[in-house]
Amino acid sequence: MITKINHLPTISQNEIFHMSKFVVTENFNHHANEVYSSSYQNDIESVYQEEMEFLKNSKIFIFKNDLDELIGTIRVLKWDFIKPLPIQKMFDIDPFMCTEGNSINEIWHIGRFAIKKGTRDINLLKKLLVCAIAPVCANKDNIAFAEIDAKLLRVLQLMGIRAKVVGKSIEYLGSETIPVSMSYHGLIDFYNENKNLVAPSEAFGLSA
Repeated sequence: MITKINHLPTISQNEIFHMSKFVVTENFNHHANEVYSSSYQNDIESVYQEEMEFLKNSKIFIFKNDLDELIGTIRVLKWDFIKPLPIQKMFDIDPFMCTEGNSINEIWHIGRFAIKKGTRDINLLKKLLVCAIAPVCANKDNIAFAEIDAKLLRVLQLMGIRAKVVGKSIEYLGSETIPVSMSYHGLIDFYNENKNLVAPSEAFGLSA
């Protein structure tokens, strides 16, 4: 059985740090054959500090197994239009330049996706994605941004998520990372097909 812990106002700094370490570690486990870079500790601290800054406007989803071991994470952030998003800091991309003149209701950022190497739940990826895109799919004028590993991007596209590449890739946490935008229209089909995998009471923003 897999349990899920939602973001709560009382989530502790220790929990955020544990999530940050998990994200960095699993990125290197998956993409660099478990060979950690010399910046490994600094990467963890950087992720932690950024998530603490964004915590007020974030929803963090954590999946654990029966042994209370963390096996999957994802975070969705509602942009306050003040603090720079990771896509701005990492790629110098202005989100408003990627909207193609369409009206925008809310801008979201999806990040800190990680799954423990060797996890056998084939639906875990879909469950994490459903949790993260639920608030984006709440309004037709919403849009989300993310920085996605090149291999994962191909998997998402095969699963029916229509993500648009908005810049050149960079090397980040051991893998080729690509900046993308995802509109409501690019996500809603996947959401409707898979939202039944997650109970409405288990994830913020999910409709019954």
